[in-house]
Amino acid sequence: MKRLLLLLCLLPLFASAQTWQKQPTEPYRGKQDDICFTSPTQGWYVNGAGKIYGTRDGGQHWQKLYEKPGTFFRCVAFIDSLRGFAGNIGTQYFPGVTDTIPLYATRDGGRSLAPVQYSGPTVKGLCALEVVKEQFINAGNIDYRYHIFGGGRVGGPGFLLHSPDNGDTWTSRDLRPFGAQFVLDIKMFTPREGFLCAGSDVAVDKANALILYTKDGGQTWQKRYRSTRPYEITWKQSWPTRKVGYVTIQSYNPDTLVAQRYVAKTTNGGKTWKEIPLVKSAKVREFGVGFADDKTGWIGAAPNGFGTRDGGKTWERVDFGNAVNKTRLIKTPDGGYVAYAIGLNVYKLSAPK
Repeated sequence: MKRLLLLLCLLPLFASAQTWQKQPTEPYRGKQDDICFTSPTQGWYVNGAGKIYGTRDGGQHWQKLYEKPGTFFRCVAFIDSLRGFAGNIGTQYFPGVTDTIPLYATRDGGRSLAPVQYSGPTVKGLCALEVVKEQFINAGNIDYRYHIFGGGRVGGPGFLLHSPDNGDTWTSRDLRPFGAQFVLDIKMFTPREGFLCAGSDVAVDKANALILYTKDGGQTWQKRYRSTRPYEITWKQSWPTRKVGYVTIQSYNPDTLVAQRYVAKTTNGGKTWKEIPLVKSAKVREFGVGFADDKTGWIGAAPNGFGTRDGGKTWERVDFGNAVNKTRLIKTPDGGYVAYAIGLNVYKLSAPK
């Protein structure tokens, strides 16, 4: 009886520790798309108003660092506290966007930006950025360099940007020959191996959701999953382990009778994927996904988000903001983690070990 009473007393503490807290950020009309952190306390987020914000205290305070009207910042990634990159969606997609430069670089923590020069075919815009740290031998010593990958864009065309040298030089590659007419997200486990979230056709009524795999640094891509329903594209991905991964599937089908929403899941490192049901509701549109481990994770969606504690067997409604497009998890020194989610607002979850 004493043990039962003790557990009942601890339940509110557990619930409190797992509650997402809204962060004090500047109001924005619409979905904001990306947030990143280089430590549990230092991070940045971007939005479609061409603004970059930064925090040094874990989101308690956010400062506007940069603003460029006519630019729609869709993605952001930093190597360290000073060096980072911001991707622009580009023109001819959202109204009011006049900036044709797909990628910018900063060397002062986001306070100033410079256009990135690249060789290869023209990239229309970017939706995702990925940083991979690589160890190598430099003059007899262990050293590190960063590969940065950029993929875009929603609505097409599908292109990849890649830098093998900390962002100093870049090349582009057309991914449409491999079936990726849309590119929405990219995850690289190594400089050579990774996955793309994509769509098969620029006409959404003909599009299927696609997951593509590369083992040569993006030179070639192989299909690992394709949905059988029209009006679908994949959106974001999360890999809590190298074997277990989750991908959100967006449906734009106007037929309200096509109500089942799915998440793609792999348990063998992306070799094969299965569709697991999320919710049966034609009103739901999926966006971001983040998993703390192979069982515990969250799906950002409109009109509300979802969470699971059993690897997607069951889902429950989670209040961490509407239209969460990106969820980032950062390990803390105590062995726990903090998670940040961005959509209409920014939310934070602290999970000590």
